[in-house]
Amino acid sequence: MPQLGKGGKFVYGKSLIRKIFLIQFPPQAIREYNITAEGKIFLFSGSKSTGGFCITRKGLLLSSKIANILRDNPLLQNYELSEGSFIPYKGRYYCWLGISKEGQIILPKNTLEFLHLEAGMELLSIRSSNIAFTMGAKGPLLDTAANYKGDIELF
Repeated sequence: MPQLGKGGKFVYGKSLIRKIFLIQFPPQAIREYNITAEGKIFLFSGSKSTGGFCITRKGLLLSSKIANILRDNPLLQNYELSEGSFIPYKGRYYCWLGISKEGQIILPKNTLEFLHLEAGMELLSIRSSNIAFTMGAKGPLLDTAANYKGDIELF
């Protein structure tokens, strides 16, 4: 997958939000983050400039500098909230979803609406950190990807 420009962000590909609100994550992102290992993932709201959402899992988050997100929100940590229902915490919003072994999620309609997403949109899968990757919906990085001369695979 490409790095968008010298020193630019690395992208895994694009994912289409299908009619049933299904999203397939790119295989390289699935492998790098071992994102399907626990059968559940955490989504949190993306940045104001990129929108969309970030994806991580409990094992990555609990061993990170920002483990307090889960420690301070035991209902989230223990998956006791309704699937796809967001809770606010320090300026971002967090929820959990089930994920298939193949790296697919289905966004509940309320989750999709909360994130200002809709079926038919393409999300850019971006390496963010060693804790999470981003599924960006808007902004300059998506414009750069749209003008990229090489191939960006669609999943």
